[in-house]
Amino acid sequence: MISKIRRYACVALLLTTFGLTVPAFSAGTGLVFVSNEKTHNITVLDPKDYSIVKWIETSRRPRDMRFNNDNTLLYVACGDDDVIDVIDVATLEVVDHIPTGPSPEVFYFSPDDSLIYVSNEENSSLQIIDVAEKVIVGEISTGAEPEGVVVSDDGKTVYVTSEVADMVHVIDAETQTLTDNIIVGTRPRRFVLTPDGQELWVSDELSGEVSIIDRATNQVTHTLQFLPPGFRQVDVTPVGMEITKDGSTVYVTLGRANHIASVDAASKEIKEYVLVGSRAWGVALSPDENTMYVTNGLSDDVSIIDVPSMKVTQSIPVGRVPHTVRIDG
Repeated sequence: MISKIRRYACVALLLTTFGLTVPAFSAGTGLVFVSNEKTHNITVLDPKDYSIVKWIETSRRPRDMRFNNDNTLLYVACGDDDVIDVIDVATLEVVDHIPTGPSPEVFYFSPDDSLIYVSNEENSSLQIIDVAEKVIVGEISTGAEPEGVVVSDDGKTVYVTSEVADMVHVIDAETQTLTDNIIVGTRPRRFVLTPDGQELWVSDELSGEVSIIDRATNQVTHTLQFLPPGFRQVDVTPVGMEITKDGSTVYVTLGRANHIASVDAASKEIKEYVLVGSRAWGVALSPDENTMYVTNGLSDDVSIIDVPSMKVTQSIPVGRVPHTVRIDG
C-alpha cells in the first residue's frame, strides 16, 4: 500500500514540478476512466497501452460515473461530499459540481440529459436534479439504502433498487410517483435493460442471483444462480453487469467470488466463468466490444479481458478500491 501511495505522490510531483500537461482530447478517444473510492480520484488509462494518462482529483469517495450524450462531460457521484463532480473530457479537469442529497451513489440521465436521477443512500430517496439549474426538482421516498437506478429509453419509467427492502421500485417519470414494487433477491444492486426494452436484469448481491423482470408485467420470470469452480455459494455476490449492443450476452461480476460470468441472454444459460481480481465489482466493454474492463475492489486493479478468447491479458494497478469503469467511446 505504501508503494502505491508513493507512486501517486511521484506522479503528482512530476506534473507540478516540471509543468507537464495533459493534451486536450476529443470525444470518442476510447480513454478508460476508473473511479477510486479511497484515493478520491479517477484513473485515466490510454486504451492503446494502458498507461496512466492522468489522475483526476475529485471530491471525496467517487463512485458511479456517466457520460452525457455527446461524451463531452463525465459526471461522477462523490458520496462523502454529497456532490456530483463534472469533468471536461477534453481537458480531463473537474469543471463543476452539482449538489445532491446525502451520499449519492448511482445515477442515470433522462434521455435528453436535462435531468439526473440519483439514489441517495442515507436519505432513502431518489432525487431528481435539473442539470442546467443544479437544483432538486423532485424527490421520491424509497426503501432503505437505494442504489441502482436506470431509466427506460423513452424516459417514461425509472427503476430503483432498495438494498434493505429487497425491492425494485417502479416510478412514473412524468408524475414522479411510485407505481409498483417488485420483490427480487436479497440486496439488489444494479440493473441492465435489454436493448429490445422487454427485460430488466437485477443483480441480487447477498442471494448470489440475478433476477430477470418482464417489464410488461413487472414480474420476475427467471432467476439465475452462479457458482464458479472452487468457490462456495456464500462467496458469490453479483453486482456489476454489462450487456452487449445486440443484447445477446450479459456479463456479471461476482464480487467476492473473484470471477465474471458470461450469460446467454436468450437461453439464460451461463456460458463460462473468467477468474479476475479480488472482489470483482464494475464492468464495461470497449466500443468494439472486443475488450472488457473489470474493477477489482480489494486488489486495487483493473482486469483487462480479451473478449473473443475470454482470457485476462493483464491487470492494471489503479487507485484504492476501484468502483466504476467507463469508456469514452
